[in-house]
Amino acid sequence: MEGTGGSSASAAAPVNQWLLEFSRRFQYYLDKSTPHSTYRWIGTVVIASIYVLRVFYIQGFYIVSYGLGIYLLNLLIGFLSPLVDPELEPSDGPTLPTKGSDEFKPFIRRLPEFKFWYSFTKALCIAFVMTFFSVFDVPVFWPILLCYWVVLFVLTMRRQIAHMVKYRYIPFNLGKQKYGGKRSSAGSSGTRAD
Repeated sequence: MEGTGGSSASAAAPVNQWLLEFSRRFQYYLDKSTPHSTYRWIGTVVIASIYVLRVFYIQGFYIVSYGLGIYLLNLLIGFLSPLVDPELEPSDGPTLPTKGSDEFKPFIRRLPEFKFWYSFTKALCIAFVMTFFSVFDVPVFWPILLCYWVVLFVLTMRRQIAHMVKYRYIPFNLGKQKYGGKRSSAGSSGTRAD
Protein backbone atom coordinates (compact mmCIF):
# COMPACT_ATOMS: atom_id res chain seq x y z
CA MET A 1 0.00 0.00 0.00
CA GLU A 2 2.73 2.41 0.96
CA GLY A 3 4.61 1.85 -2.29
CA THR A 4 1.62 2.52 -4.55
CA GLY A 5 0.83 5.86 -2.91
CA GLY A 6 4.40 7.02 -3.32
CA SER A 7 4.63 6.01 -6.97
CA SER A 8 1.38 7.75 -7.91
CA ALA A 9 2.58 10.93 -6.21
CA SER A 10 5.89 10.77 -8.06
CA ALA A 11 4.07 10.10 -11.36
CA ALA A 12 1.81 13.12 -10.81
CA ALA A 13 4.73 15.40 -9.92
CA PRO A 14 5.82 16.05 -13.55
CA VAL A 15 2.22 16.75 -14.56
CA ASN A 16 1.76 19.16 -11.67
CA GLN A 17 5.08 20.81 -12.51
CA TRP A 18 4.04 21.21 -16.15
CA LEU A 19 0.64 22.67 -15.15
CA LEU A 20 2.32 25.09 -12.76
CA GLU A 21 4.80 26.18 -15.44
CA PHE A 22 1.98 26.55 -18.01
CA SER A 23 -0.14 28.66 -15.65
CA ARG A 24 2.85 30.90 -14.84
CA ARG A 25 3.66 31.41 -18.51
CA PHE A 26 -0.01 32.06 -19.33
CA GLN A 27 -0.25 34.63 -16.53
CA TYR A 28 2.97 36.25 -17.73
CA TYR A 29 1.60 36.78 -21.23
CA LEU A 30 -1.76 37.85 -19.85
CA ASP A 31 -0.02 40.49 -17.73
CA LYS A 32 2.03 41.67 -20.71
CA SER A 33 -1.17 42.10 -22.77
CA THR A 34 -2.86 44.34 -20.17
CA PRO A 35 -1.80 47.75 -21.56
CA HIS A 36 -2.50 46.76 -25.19
CA SER A 37 -6.30 46.92 -25.19
CA THR A 38 -6.66 47.63 -28.91
CA TYR A 39 -4.66 44.56 -29.91
CA ARG A 40 -6.48 42.41 -27.35
CA TRP A 41 -9.86 43.42 -28.77
CA ILE A 42 -8.66 42.88 -32.35
CA GLY A 43 -7.70 39.34 -31.35
CA THR A 44 -11.10 38.84 -29.75
CA VAL A 45 -12.86 40.06 -32.90
CA VAL A 46 -10.80 37.56 -34.93
CA ILE A 47 -11.82 34.75 -32.55
CA ALA A 48 -15.47 35.86 -32.73
CA SER A 49 -15.30 35.91 -36.54
CA ILE A 50 -13.90 32.38 -36.61
CA TYR A 51 -16.68 31.25 -34.26
CA VAL A 52 -19.40 32.90 -36.38
CA LEU A 53 -17.96 31.38 -39.57
CA ARG A 54 -17.87 27.94 -37.97
CA VAL A 55 -21.48 28.15 -36.79
CA PHE A 56 -22.56 29.48 -40.18
CA TYR A 57 -20.60 26.81 -42.07
CA ILE A 58 -21.91 23.81 -40.09
CA GLN A 59 -25.44 25.27 -39.72
CA GLY A 60 -25.81 24.22 -36.12
CA PHE A 61 -25.03 24.89 -32.47
CA TYR A 62 -27.55 27.71 -32.28
CA ILE A 63 -28.36 26.94 -28.65
CA VAL A 64 -24.65 27.31 -27.81
CA SER A 65 -24.63 30.65 -29.63
CA TYR A 66 -27.76 31.74 -27.78
CA GLY A 67 -26.21 30.85 -24.41
CA LEU A 68 -23.05 32.69 -25.45
CA GLY A 69 -25.13 35.74 -26.40
CA ILE A 70 -26.93 35.77 -23.05
CA TYR A 71 -23.64 35.47 -21.18
CA LEU A 72 -22.03 38.26 -23.23
CA LEU A 73 -25.06 40.46 -22.59
CA ASN A 74 -24.64 39.84 -18.87
CA LEU A 75 -20.96 40.82 -19.13
CA LEU A 76 -21.89 43.98 -21.04
CA ILE A 77 -24.33 45.02 -18.32
CA GLY A 78 -21.60 44.58 -15.70
CA PHE A 79 -19.22 46.60 -17.86
CA LEU A 80 -21.68 49.47 -18.26
CA SER A 81 -22.80 49.54 -14.62
CA PRO A 82 -21.16 51.53 -11.82
CA LEU A 83 -19.47 49.68 -8.98
CA VAL A 84 -21.87 51.19 -6.45
CA ASP A 85 -25.39 51.42 -7.79
CA PRO A 86 -26.95 54.59 -6.33
CA GLU A 87 -30.40 53.06 -6.79
CA LEU A 88 -29.72 50.11 -4.51
CA GLU A 89 -27.48 51.32 -1.72
CA PRO A 90 -26.19 54.66 -0.54
CA SER A 91 -22.49 54.40 0.07
CA ASP A 92 -19.89 56.23 2.12
CA GLY A 93 -17.33 55.60 -0.62
CA PRO A 94 -17.13 57.16 -4.07
CA THR A 95 -20.52 57.72 -5.63
CA LEU A 96 -21.70 59.23 -8.88
CA PRO A 97 -22.33 62.98 -8.82
CA THR A 98 -26.03 63.75 -9.11
CA LYS A 99 -25.93 67.57 -9.27
CA GLY A 100 -23.80 69.97 -11.25
CA SER A 101 -22.34 71.35 -8.03
CA ASP A 102 -21.25 67.92 -6.80
CA GLU A 103 -17.57 67.10 -6.72
CA PHE A 104 -16.28 65.11 -9.71
CA LYS A 105 -15.94 61.44 -8.93
CA PRO A 106 -14.59 59.06 -11.55
CA PHE A 107 -16.75 56.33 -12.98
CA ILE A 108 -15.72 53.00 -11.48
CA ARG A 109 -17.07 49.98 -13.34
CA ARG A 110 -18.57 46.95 -11.69
CA LEU A 111 -16.65 44.86 -14.25
CA PRO A 112 -13.32 46.40 -15.31
CA GLU A 113 -12.36 46.42 -19.00
CA PHE A 114 -9.63 43.78 -18.66
CA LYS A 115 -11.89 41.33 -16.84
CA PHE A 116 -14.63 42.08 -19.37
CA TRP A 117 -12.25 41.29 -22.24
CA TYR A 118 -10.86 38.18 -20.56
CA SER A 119 -14.31 36.74 -19.76
CA PHE A 120 -15.57 37.66 -23.24
CA THR A 121 -12.65 35.92 -24.95
CA LYS A 122 -12.76 32.90 -22.65
CA ALA A 123 -16.49 32.46 -23.33
CA LEU A 124 -15.87 32.61 -27.08
CA CYS A 125 -13.15 29.98 -26.83
CA ILE A 126 -15.33 27.68 -24.72
CA ALA A 127 -18.25 28.06 -27.15
CA PHE A 128 -15.89 27.36 -30.06
CA VAL A 129 -14.67 24.15 -28.43
CA MET A 130 -18.29 23.14 -27.74
CA THR A 131 -18.99 23.24 -31.49
CA PHE A 132 -16.77 20.18 -31.90
CA PHE A 133 -19.07 17.99 -29.77
CA SER A 134 -22.35 16.92 -31.34
CA VAL A 135 -24.04 16.55 -27.95
CA PHE A 136 -24.32 20.37 -27.83
CA ASP A 137 -25.95 20.58 -31.26
CA VAL A 138 -29.57 20.66 -30.08
CA PRO A 139 -31.96 21.15 -33.00
CA VAL A 140 -33.83 24.43 -32.54
CA PHE A 141 -35.56 26.93 -34.79
CA TRP A 142 -32.88 29.62 -34.73
CA PRO A 143 -35.02 32.62 -35.83
CA ILE A 144 -37.05 32.32 -32.61
CA LEU A 145 -33.86 32.36 -30.52
CA LEU A 146 -32.52 35.31 -32.47
CA CYS A 147 -35.75 37.30 -32.07
CA TYR A 148 -35.90 36.51 -28.37
CA TRP A 149 -32.27 37.56 -27.88
CA VAL A 150 -32.79 40.82 -29.80
CA VAL A 151 -35.87 41.66 -27.69
CA LEU A 152 -33.94 40.83 -24.52
CA PHE A 153 -31.02 42.98 -25.68
CA VAL A 154 -33.23 45.96 -26.54
CA LEU A 155 -35.15 45.83 -23.26
CA THR A 156 -31.99 45.42 -21.20
CA MET A 157 -30.18 48.24 -22.98
CA ARG A 158 -33.20 50.52 -22.67
CA ARG A 159 -33.25 49.93 -18.92
CA GLN A 160 -29.47 50.47 -18.70
CA ILE A 161 -29.61 53.70 -20.71
CA ALA A 162 -32.50 54.96 -18.56
CA HIS A 163 -30.35 54.25 -15.49
CA MET A 164 -27.43 56.13 -17.06
CA VAL A 165 -29.65 59.14 -17.83
CA LYS A 166 -31.27 59.12 -14.38
CA TYR A 167 -27.95 59.14 -12.53
CA ARG A 168 -26.06 61.17 -15.17
CA TYR A 169 -23.07 59.01 -15.89
CA ILE A 170 -21.30 57.95 -19.07
CA PRO A 171 -19.41 54.67 -18.76
CA PHE A 172 -16.97 55.57 -21.53
CA ASN A 173 -13.95 57.79 -21.58
CA LEU A 174 -14.57 60.29 -24.35
CA GLY A 175 -11.12 61.83 -24.23
CA LYS A 176 -9.79 64.70 -22.21
CA GLN A 177 -12.55 66.81 -20.71
CA LYS A 178 -12.54 70.50 -21.58
CA TYR A 179 -13.82 72.77 -18.89
CA GLY A 180 -14.92 76.31 -19.69
CA GLY A 181 -14.54 77.52 -16.14
CA LYS A 182 -15.65 81.03 -15.18
CA ARG A 183 -15.35 83.60 -17.91
CA SER A 184 -14.35 87.09 -17.00
CA SER A 185 -16.21 90.16 -18.22
CA ALA A 186 -13.10 91.14 -20.20
CA GLY A 187 -13.36 87.82 -22.09
CA SER A 188 -16.85 88.65 -23.25
CA SER A 189 -15.80 91.97 -24.81
CA GLY A 190 -13.59 90.22 -27.31
CA THR A 191 -10.17 90.67 -25.66
CA ARG A 192 -8.63 87.70 -24.01
CA ALA A 193 -5.88 87.65 -21.43
CA ASP A 194 -3.51 84.73 -21.99
